[in-house]
Amino acid sequence: MEGMTGYVMPLEPPAVGWDIHCHTAFSDGTETPATLAEQSKALGLKGVAISDHDTTAGWPEAEAAAHRVGLPLLRGTEITATDENVSVHMLGYQYDPTNQHITDLFANTRAARLQRTQRMVELLSRDYPITWQSVLAQVKEGGKTTIGRPHIADALVSAGVYRTRSEAFADAVSASSKYYIPTPSPTSHEVVAAVKGAGGVILIAHAGDVSRNRRLLSDDQIEALISEGLDGLEVWHRGNSPEQRERLLTICRRHQLLVTGGSDWHGKGKPTNWGRTSPTRPLSKRSFIAACFRYIGDSAIKSGLEIMPKAAYARFMVTACRSRRRAWFRSR
Repeated sequence: MEGMTGYVMPLEPPAVGWDIHCHTAFSDGTETPATLAEQSKALGLKGVAISDHDTTAGWPEAEAAAHRVGLPLLRGTEITATDENVSVHMLGYQYDPTNQHITDLFANTRAARLQRTQRMVELLSRDYPITWQSVLAQVKEGGKTTIGRPHIADALVSAGVYRTRSEAFADAVSASSKYYIPTPSPTSHEVVAAVKGAGGVILIAHAGDVSRNRRLLSDDQIEALISEGLDGLEVWHRGNSPEQRERLLTICRRHQLLVTGGSDWHGKGKPTNWGRTSPTRPLSKRSFIAACFRYIGDSAIKSGLEIMPKAAYARFMVTACRSRRRAWFRSR
């Protein structure tokens, strides 16, 4: 981008830009990746990311649709993890999807998710009109879909038990219900190592959302991940309270991390304001794309965001150390 001198940490969500936290029918969203790209373009977003749970299966369709409508795309995944009994969701972007560590990690998590979901359905079927077949009827992409609680919720809605997915999540499908079973997951440390090893950028999603986690990650836990290569925090998420946003921003300032946001869009599956990273604003193109080039260079160029000269990119690639990359970008 002309005139860009490096990444400047946003202290509040910008007024226009990208939505980099979106789900499709390849996990617990209701719409296809093509619809994601088409409606993002129609909405006037500057770019969008696909970030389905524990899978890259929707990437090819999303890339084709984004190219067709002329919209920059970031390829991502929301990765399920744990950290000392804290449930953690992590956002990995622009990594190599063929990396063996990544593919094995996703395969193991998806298999564990499937078994866990089947067991929850067995428990629920004792009290509710639900079967495994009725859950599978909610799955739109067959074996490529990451199956989980949202599909249970949709089956209960279909059976007339609840009016919406949100109602089901507030009751029988909630993490506090007697039917709930945690998802066996890799540790957050394993996820950081896997994504970084595959050449990607790794963030913690909605790290201050107390409605999702009975216990949040502590500053010490986050800083331990930073020491292992964590790149940033999703600060601008509707679930993060103002107090938690300030806490996360303080950590980002201290360690010069990326500050990102997204709507956590699920189509009709969750009441969100698409394109919004908070109750008011989406993520700016300038902030995130500057961050992309600070960390992933070529991957962003492949998305059609040609804002770094080839000579500069060559210098970027040889400054592998994080501190040297930061110093280099400050000098631009």
